[in-house]
Amino acid sequence: MADVVIVGGGMAAARLARRIDAPTTVIAGERGPAYNRVLLPGVLAGQYGPEVIALPQPGERVRWRAGVRATAIDTAARTVRCDDGSSEPYGTLVLATGAAPVLPPLHDGVLPEGVRAFRTLDDALAPPGARAVVIGGGLSGVSAAAALAVRGTETVLVQQGERLMERQLDAGASAVLRERLTALGVEVHTACRVRRLLPGAVQLADAYELAADTVILACGALPLTGLARDAGLRTGRTGGVLVDDRLRTSDPHIHAIGDCAEHAGRAYGLASAALEQADVLAEVLAGRPGAAYRGSRPLYRLSLPGPIDLAAFGTTGADPGDDTVRLADATRGTYRSLVVRGDRLRGGVLVGDLGAVGTLTRTWEADEPLPATPLLHLLTHDGGN
Repeated sequence: MADVVIVGGGMAAARLARRIDAPTTVIAGERGPAYNRVLLPGVLAGQYGPEVIALPQPGERVRWRAGVRATAIDTAARTVRCDDGSSEPYGTLVLATGAAPVLPPLHDGVLPEGVRAFRTLDDALAPPGARAVVIGGGLSGVSAAAALAVRGTETVLVQQGERLMERQLDAGASAVLRERLTALGVEVHTACRVRRLLPGAVQLADAYELAADTVILACGALPLTGLARDAGLRTGRTGGVLVDDRLRTSDPHIHAIGDCAEHAGRAYGLASAALEQADVLAEVLAGRPGAAYRGSRPLYRLSLPGPIDLAAFGTTGADPGDDTVRLADATRGTYRSLVVRGDRLRGGVLVGDLGAVGTLTRTWEADEPLPATPLLHLLTHDGGN
């Protein structure tokens, strides 16, 4: 196998570097070793240090260039130029550049003092002060708000949409999640738009101002594809680098995996999908016959500081012809819902008690007929076992 250069030092890059049997250079970007980004809320909450979320180091054949960023790709010469003036030749190039946070229009592209995103270890390690406002009620915003509240920071969560995590949760699950955040001490505002960021405050659309030592922007993320576009690689409707079933871009010597890649019209933005792609690409680069990526089935399973446990998979909204089974326990603060069509499980969402999630997700992922047992039994704490 020809020498491999990987641009990006996240989870997908680290997984691939450990699994391929070839001299490999990783142009990592961030200063330290690779880490598990899914566990960043625990670091922000002060529950554990960065060493806990560090990923295993790759072997001796891997040269890990921490703190160095790729600036350009020369596809004709097959080299990657870096910000320290060096150049890395490649036989195979893998883009694992991840995604960048969506930020408001900024003067000179610089975040105001006290304002940051929540994407990196540096973001999680920065002290939040006594009062924080989190803008965005998606997965990242909910994670940050829960972590800050556990840390003892007075926290307000502002969401423009009608409910929290509206892309992953149904209305019932979102309501339970809101109750759990409120119980932690998070002040939650939904259907609420931010007008502007002021020194030490966030101004809402109605001109009301929320005092804040720290503002965390959690307004989503977009595939980070500037290098790819500048090199002439094709991108798709999501903005991700287009890849085929062998995770190959429009240049046959360049592959892409993780949050920066778009496959079959989808850019997943999920750690699980990124790791699946890294595993498949390792097989492709090893020359395994039939190695191909067929897409991922999105599964969200999170344990947030608080603790707040939730899982969501497949579709959470019923279409005509679907049946929905729900089990809610207001006393315990739990909520479970399944969407079923015929004898197949189409999706589900669970908040508070994940005892049944293993049985349910295995059935869903395998697309197997549901067992001949009452559906409510599947939603009990032991998953029907």
